[in-house]
Amino acid sequence: MFKSMTGFSKSELSENGINIVIELRSLNGKFLELGCRLPRAIQHRENEIREIVKRNMTRGSVNINVNLELDANQSQFIINDSAATHVYDQLQALKKNFKFKETIKLDNLLAFSSYFVGREESADEEEIMKVVTKVLREALKKLDIMRTKEGKQILNDITNRLKKITENVNKIEKLGIEKIPAERERLKQRIAQMFESDEYDEQRLQTEMVLLADKLDISEECVRLYSHFKFFNETIKSNEPSGRKLNFLLQEMNREINTIGSKASDSYISQLVVLTKEELERIREQIQNIE
Repeated sequence: MFKSMTGFSKSELSENGINIVIELRSLNGKFLELGCRLPRAIQHRENEIREIVKRNMTRGSVNINVNLELDANQSQFIINDSAATHVYDQLQALKKNFKFKETIKLDNLLAFSSYFVGREESADEEEIMKVVTKVLREALKKLDIMRTKEGKQILNDITNRLKKITENVNKIEKLGIEKIPAERERLKQRIAQMFESDEYDEQRLQTEMVLLADKLDISEECVRLYSHFKFFNETIKSNEPSGRKLNFLLQEMNREINTIGSKASDSYISQLVVLTKEELERIREQIQNIE
């Protein structure tokens, strides 16, 4: 499946007084990089959340933002009775040791927060994780839908550009064949001139013949390009992540078209080479956003 690496999704759910909102943002990246922002109650469960995301994505930079809220009608704090008793006893001991006359009041106890536990921290961790897991999977589904939709748009653009490139190579191959008779005639004339020269050199003649004959032939480059086109089309239709493989194929295509450009002795062939390289560069830019 052809998928973009960029996308955004948001999902939320309320169960048993636990309200979870999760936002996912994904951007381009060579590897899978995850950033998590979690409530304190489940910060130590980050690895579990990462594993769920890893099962759904292979590349990209993904930010996971999890917000936890509790129903407004529930107390936001729970008093830790044992901690409050300990503080009271300590204050009584200080009063006795230093012979203070003041009575210990509620205000004195409120100066200590150790026996107040946040509702978030007191909530059932497993219940929170159950809701988080449900919401995260739903958010991943939404993100996948968005990435797939954008991937289809990119695929259409790449397919159209590859058709143009194939047409250009067809023209280049045809022109290369048509130019062979004229190039052979030029080769014969150069050889004849070398024979007529007083500085005739057999070794130089052989070298010139090999170089000129090689410049005449671009058929091997065209054959390899057609093979790359076939493999490229097969890859973009596969169900596996293909970004890295397509990047490699584009490099190989560029190498072959550059070789043709260096051999070209025809201005129109040179023009087609330039146009083809431009299309390959546009495809390369699109591929950077593919998983």
